[in-house]
Amino acid sequence: MPKGPQGQRRPADAIGNAVHIARIATGEIEETTLKQPAKRKSGLAGAKARLENTTADERTALAKKAAGARWE
Repeated sequence: MPKGPQGQRRPADAIGNAVHIARIATGEIEETTLKQPAKRKSGLAGAKARLENTTADERTALAKKAAGARWE
């Protein structure tokens, strides 16, 4: 069974997908989505803490290392 962009399971055929959408619209089943706002909030907090705890030179070195990894 194929997976949607957020990892939800979806029917492979067009008719099965239409039935699935109709069930969601009528409220028979709930739409399955990943609920991860806590992970985003935690990541933002970590980025802020990292910014406060590193010097400008260290951040420059980290950025150069990351850019080098992306271009390899």
